[in-house]
Amino acid sequence: MSSAFLCILRNKTNNRAIVFPPSSPSLSKAKMALRKKQKTCVETVTEKLDLFDGLPDDLVVFVLAKLSTSASRPSDFINTIVTCKRLSRLGKHPLVLSKAGSKALAVKANNWSDSAHRFLVRCVVAGNTEACYTLGMIRFYCLQNRASGMSLMAKAAVKSHPSALYSLSVIQFNGSGVSKNQKNLSSGFTLCARAAFLGHVDAIRELGHCLLDGYGVVQDIPKGRQILIEANAREFMLTLSAMMKHQQQPMFHQCDQFGCFNGSVNPDCPLLSDFGYNVGGLEVHPVNTFLREWFGSGKGVLAHGLRNCSYIGCGRPETRSHEFRRCSACGLVNYCSRGCQALDWRSKHKMECIPIQRWENQEGGGDVVVEGMAGIEDVEGDHDLAVDGRD
Repeated sequence: MSSAFLCILRNKTNNRAIVFPPSSPSLSKAKMALRKKQKTCVETVTEKLDLFDGLPDDLVVFVLAKLSTSASRPSDFINTIVTCKRLSRLGKHPLVLSKAGSKALAVKANNWSDSAHRFLVRCVVAGNTEACYTLGMIRFYCLQNRASGMSLMAKAAVKSHPSALYSLSVIQFNGSGVSKNQKNLSSGFTLCARAAFLGHVDAIRELGHCLLDGYGVVQDIPKGRQILIEANAREFMLTLSAMMKHQQQPMFHQCDQFGCFNGSVNPDCPLLSDFGYNVGGLEVHPVNTFLREWFGSGKGVLAHGLRNCSYIGCGRPETRSHEFRRCSACGLVNYCSRGCQALDWRSKHKMECIPIQRWENQEGGGDVVVEGMAGIEDVEGDHDLAVDGRD
């Protein structure tokens, strides 16, 4: 057969020539086989260049654990682990789940679902203290599973979680979930003192008010005032530290003893507002935001006669009628703790509080001026609490 009638295919892989007659039916099959082999060679080279698959699982787990700790929102972590099957598998590693921070667990009330519940449960099983506290608060106040919620918060408190210790102290002070006769003031004070020792600002403030009022402890007014000063100093230090981290500057604005001159209510200037500085308060814990959104959006409905704490940064609801203490001046707002009352007074209530006596005197042509912070009274009648506002 003449060479003019031969078709020569050269395999570039091994540089071998394959000779076929032009009319041979094997020619098309040979071309297909050659293309397939060349494609396989290209894929092999690509796989060799994929460095991610060459990383050991331990290193990937370590990186994911760092991400779960520093994530500023749940989507930062979730969008990463859904990238590929390997990240999805390693993202469920116990080490990764145990390191998840409060912001990575900050599920929105509107997005609450069984899958979100299961994710928090997996974090709890992995030993995540923050997940124990978050799920405990949600179960206790939102899902009304008091025993399970208390158990989870106690599990976090045993590991010295400051917010869990403080929340348990508030529950003990109010007798939440039980009758008013089952309040345990001494246990509440002990838990609050432990949280204050760990640096929890709200617990330090609550501890100072307890000493001022003799609530759950022997009254010690000088010590109480000293602790309140320490609470404000620590809050100021932490706030400025956060502002410097975000490269923000405290703003100067004109304020009088009742707040801003323009009459506006600025929830972001509870600290040093009396001295003319707009310095924002500490960041609210995500679970408190969840509680506020849960009951504010109507997803959680309170029983008749029950109310939420009036401080916007709290969100705790009553578990029985008249559980929280109300403002002794106007009687229109109520608080789960003295700390919440002090923060709400400085942020807005001092501009809104109109004493009941003023209503009565206005009808008769008189007027009453209230100096300092109004007190809070126990509606259930066990105690009458007067809180000095100069904290």
